[in-house]
Amino acid sequence: MQTILGANGVIGNELSKLLPQYTNKVRQVSRHPRQVNATDELFPADLLDATAVSEAMKGSEVAYLVAGLKYDATVWADQWPRVMRNTIDACKRHGTNLVFFDNVYAYGKVNGTMSEDTPYNPCSRKGEVRARIASDLMDEVKLGDLKAMIIRAADFYGPNATLSLTHATVFERLRAGKTPQWVGNAKAVHTFTYTPDAGRSVALLGNTHSAYGQVWHALTSKEAITGEQFVRIACEQAGKPFKLQVAPGWMLALMGLFVPVLRENKEMMYQFEHDYRFDSSKLEHALNVQSTDYRTGIKATL
Repeated sequence: MQTILGANGVIGNELSKLLPQYTNKVRQVSRHPRQVNATDELFPADLLDATAVSEAMKGSEVAYLVAGLKYDATVWADQWPRVMRNTIDACKRHGTNLVFFDNVYAYGKVNGTMSEDTPYNPCSRKGEVRARIASDLMDEVKLGDLKAMIIRAADFYGPNATLSLTHATVFERLRAGKTPQWVGNAKAVHTFTYTPDAGRSVALLGNTHSAYGQVWHALTSKEAITGEQFVRIACEQAGKPFKLQVAPGWMLALMGLFVPVLRENKEMMYQFEHDYRFDSSKLEHALNVQSTDYRTGIKATL
């Protein structure tokens, strides 16, 4: 049995499609889980309920924590430590291996390229929360009480990644015949992880025994793409002339009234004002796999 905690999100769905390569027993756990594969077992549970999480974990060889919480720093500070503690305790109780799907917020602003060895230096409230729960998890691993790993991804783009920034500012606007928008510095390099690559990375690593006890970066294209280049490719693939509206601060605040991810993104703007480079060479070399290039990924997303 392999159990997905936080089922039906974009990463949970991508992961679910691939797990039948490794097991015929997949359990979907969330408040309102849905089947992705015809044989999926459904287990309704609130990850804030320790008893429910423990029950959901029974009989599981591997658990994937791919949950997403409301994109709000106050909610994160309250709920993420509880979700992580409930998950760790349940995995220890049932002898379940844990794969935690994380982001890069704990690194803070990095001058250069983010790798698995980049130290935690958060410069946002959300980053402080992610650094705390990641440290709590790996401390348990070091004690020998838990077999676990962390897999990190850069910002998302991809089919059905409706909570991603590019969905709201690029893809949806192109679909509606509007000019794509960017926030921050459109000339800065900004790496994006393609969500099917993220799901593939999680499935591969979760079923590789030697991968446990480590931090990994999900498969991500090495192309040094800027916001302007990302939008240019999207316009070309959509058969539209290249246009780009770069949102100044006041416009970002106005857009935030209608797009919640932008409202909460204010403290994360350092990621869009400076180069944001993410490297997944470790995984590529370890398992001889390659990421999807941006042209292919953007076409599929459109």
